[in-house]
Amino acid sequence: MNFPDHFSKLARQYARYRPRYPDDLYAFLSAVVHGHELAWDCGTGSGQAAVGLANYFDIVIATDASEDQIAHAAPHPKVEYRQEKSENVSLPDASCDLVTVAVAVHWFDLPLFYQEVWRVLKPGGVLAVWGYSELQITPEIDKIILEYQYEVLDGYWPDGIHYLFEKYRTLPFPFQELPHPEFNMTTHWNLDELTGFLASWSAAQKYMEAKGHHPLEQIWSALSAAWGDEEQKKELHWPLHTRIGRKM
Repeated sequence: MNFPDHFSKLARQYARYRPRYPDDLYAFLSAVVHGHELAWDCGTGSGQAAVGLANYFDIVIATDASEDQIAHAAPHPKVEYRQEKSENVSLPDASCDLVTVAVAVHWFDLPLFYQEVWRVLKPGGVLAVWGYSELQITPEIDKIILEYQYEVLDGYWPDGIHYLFEKYRTLPFPFQELPHPEFNMTTHWNLDELTGFLASWSAAQKYMEAKGHHPLEQIWSALSAAWGDEEQKKELHWPLHTRIGRKM
């Protein structure tokens, strides 16, 4: 399949292509908090992390500044969605056992956000932020995707993305950090699912707005050749970049 035909299909579907965070991350967070009454998932997007947390907490408040994201978030009886900025949320003081941010903290006004986290966390409450930046499939495919991420899309990423690309190691984090194991996401996708994911990146949308064509065209021939049969599913891995800290 040539790229224009391929993209005409994935452009209608890319929003649904997101890997799932591992349950062992939620289980670990459940084990290090002092209570399980209320978790706040901020920058929730489609609600992926909020729904995962609902298996461990009585109530999950999930917020996002985007009305569209909230309108399309995954429903769950224990999750309440609210359209609110993460720097100003309608939660009482000292009400949350856990605050989480999945692949979004690098977009926030960090001083204001951390001030709000400090306000809503109970004494001893926990903040956990995580993200991912580089996936692993095969050395040949990985090289092509890195070219797309760091060369083709260079100049189109929003401010703050450097924290993610630096694996959150340089992210300011004014909490008492907790040791934790490494967490990884794993999924199995075919080429359509992979390119749906790559097409959904914010920098890809900026590139299209600026140039009028999709950046995946730059790597499509090499990527499709390296993949082989488009319907074949391959195993994908993402190491999570995780910071976990306690309010003392």
